[in-house]
Amino acid sequence: MSSTHHGSCLCKGIRFTIAGELAPIQVCHCSQCRHAQGGPVGTNIPVPTANLSFQSGEDLLQLYESSPGKVRAFCRTCGSPVFSRRAAVPGVVRIRAGLLSEPVSAHLAFNAYVADKASWWPLHDGLPQYPAAPPANPSPVRQAGSRPLSA
Repeated sequence: MSSTHHGSCLCKGIRFTIAGELAPIQVCHCSQCRHAQGGPVGTNIPVPTANLSFQSGEDLLQLYESSPGKVRAFCRTCGSPVFSRRAAVPGVVRIRAGLLSEPVSAHLAFNAYVADKASWWPLHDGLPQYPAAPPANPSPVRQAGSRPLSA
């Protein structure tokens, strides 16, 4: 069964659709995600770029290389973070889960970079915790008829 998910930035200038099932939501506690989101965590859903389409506002995307090989995209009008992508993982973006229209069918997968988490944020959700990056992509993104992207 095919599913479609819709999302937008705060000002709704950027509107997008994700085709297919959503991968589990990855919760990142690294200082870069905290600074980029303005909160205690970043919540990311890996999405194959082939499954992502923009209905409007693609020209509103502003790109920022936050570290070598990692680009973050945000709306130049309202500032909403939209996605990030890494040169080391071609063909995949990490959509910010908070942009998706409810209800969202994806569940939480794990907490990453907990060694760097905000001192003021409690962590009692029962999810797997990784001090740094999770091991070898514990929740691989798949496209129909493809191998896991971690392979």
